[in-house]
Amino acid sequence: MRLMYPLALFSLLALMNADISHADPLQELTASLPHQVMGWVVAGEDRFFDDQTIFEYIDGSGEVYRAYNLRQCLARTYSKAGSPGIVLDVFDMATSADAFGVFTHDTDGEAIAIGQGARWRTGWLSFWKDCFFVSITVQEENAQAFEAAKELGRQVALRIPREGSRPKLLSHLPPQGLQTDRIRFLHHPIVLNYHFYLSDENILDLSPQTDAVLATYQNANTSARLLLVQYPDANTARKAAENIRRHYLPDADAEGISRLENGKWASSRLKNLMLIVVLEASSRKSAADLVREAN
Repeated sequence: MRLMYPLALFSLLALMNADISHADPLQELTASLPHQVMGWVVAGEDRFFDDQTIFEYIDGSGEVYRAYNLRQCLARTYSKAGSPGIVLDVFDMATSADAFGVFTHDTDGEAIAIGQGARWRTGWLSFWKDCFFVSITVQEENAQAFEAAKELGRQVALRIPREGSRPKLLSHLPPQGLQTDRIRFLHHPIVLNYHFYLSDENILDLSPQTDAVLATYQNANTSARLLLVQYPDANTARKAAENIRRHYLPDADAEGISRLENGKWASSRLKNLMLIVVLEASSRKSAADLVREAN
């Protein structure tokens, strides 16, 4: 038997499907978060901030989140009588690459199995998963609160159904000697200069359209910093390659290698749309090897 539906019902179903397809990921996650954890209960109203209002909440480091294309942030507090508060911040970074990037801005601490790449420092848990970066802080030192913070982290991670993919640019890093806990993924010169000061000017033309990764290498007797930048077009890539030679490697030889004033070595190479720069290497050989092996 063929079922017939009135046009109004089809319109209602279409509207419901449209609402589902355009649902806000952070709002969906917020609705599923636990109301209480180990005796700590949600206190007050949830607060939400976007890339314009984030400075009202995080004055000192708001620019870092903006540099990773922050879409929205949830701030929630859990409280328990006679115990320190626990603050949960969930940042919707829109893409897993930028969630990973924000996480790599600070990777100090003990690695623990929560979400993706979680780190625990006394009183602070951070991890990323899918398009979210999660930060949980305990407002005073308290062993029970620390355990509650970790349990809250586990519950938040369980409510994010998908894992995220690390940026494809990381696959171009040579594996030998790579310090995997000191990889920084970024788009913005303010983040690059935080981890390695290059210039007051944006000589690499970094932007939301460019992916960059800064990596640290350490072998028995050598060390180096390697920067890879993927550009959206050939003109921007060529301009950046010229700028790095002019501003950072003015004395480079025919192989593109230069000895810096501090006695270390640097080199650069443009391969298609990817700029490869060894910022500091302890030997000429390591500078040459890294710039050749990155592909």
